[in-house]
Amino acid sequence: MPPPAVDIQGVAHRYGEHQALRDVTLQVGPEALYGLLGPNGSGKTTLFRILSTLLPPTGGQAEIFGMDVTQHPDAVRDRIGVVFQEPALDETLTVRENLQFQGALYGLHGAALHTRIDALLHHLHVADRADDAVEDLSGGLRRRADLARGLLHRPDLLLLDEPTAGLDPAARRTFWNAVRRLRDAEGTTLLLATHLMDEAERCDRVGILSDGALVANGRPEALKADLGEETIWVATESPRLLRDHIEAQFGVATRIVGATLQVAPADPPAFLPALYDAVGDRIQSATLRRPTLEDVFMVHAGVAPGDDREHALARTAEPSD
Repeated sequence: MPPPAVDIQGVAHRYGEHQALRDVTLQVGPEALYGLLGPNGSGKTTLFRILSTLLPPTGGQAEIFGMDVTQHPDAVRDRIGVVFQEPALDETLTVRENLQFQGALYGLHGAALHTRIDALLHHLHVADRADDAVEDLSGGLRRRADLARGLLHRPDLLLLDEPTAGLDPAARRTFWNAVRRLRDAEGTTLLLATHLMDEAERCDRVGILSDGALVANGRPEALKADLGEETIWVATESPRLLRDHIEAQFGVATRIVGATLQVAPADPPAFLPALYDAVGDRIQSATLRRPTLEDVFMVHAGVAPGDDREHALARTAEPSD
């Protein structure tokens, strides 16, 4: 059996007194699309730096296709591509010139390199802008040109670090269509760091990092099912006070999810009128729905996607009664 594309065992990393990663263990199978979710400062970028051989872990072990990233960095680099948060392109060069330079770094040249460049630009719908300077491209075209750069040497694993940051919805959709086509054509394993829930929903499996620890890991549908089926979601100014009141009066399981309460009675539709009769003055709104991946994120990370913990705590703090 071939080794996992990514095998992380007990990885930790410390910057001085700050513990950026804490005993992270996960595996990503070949040709999988794995999404790594986490609020700002959760450790996603540190983990990506370790996997791309830019930073040795201070504890544990990380392997790419069975090769230790610390002991065999050159071999690992030959097997991976990286698309960073910002395009790693020279804006004064054309798209084609950027790719020719990237190819030279990997020892690619001649007809084989030109054929590969033309094929990628065609697949990514950038061929008609190949001889334009990068500085003249839109944000979406730059991201697709940068994706071509990351894929040029046919990596077996592509690390995507928030690759659609700053793109509008149409440009993000075009980018992901291109990623799917290339994944199907070349069988590339994809490891994605994001805080966008629609991107995470595309993944075969997702992991959630919080304070440097992996706090959830599984298929999106399974993670949502762990929160229950259809339940009541209540918006209120005082989540903790309302939770305590509902649990004391009704004995119903209630969970705080950010500034919202998830109330899980045996018969949610029948329970909703009784809830309004008892505490309607404290309810801003109440809906009956199934959990979303964003709910999963909030439960495990404790903050909203894209937030950091300090801002979340300031937003959700309540006066005591």
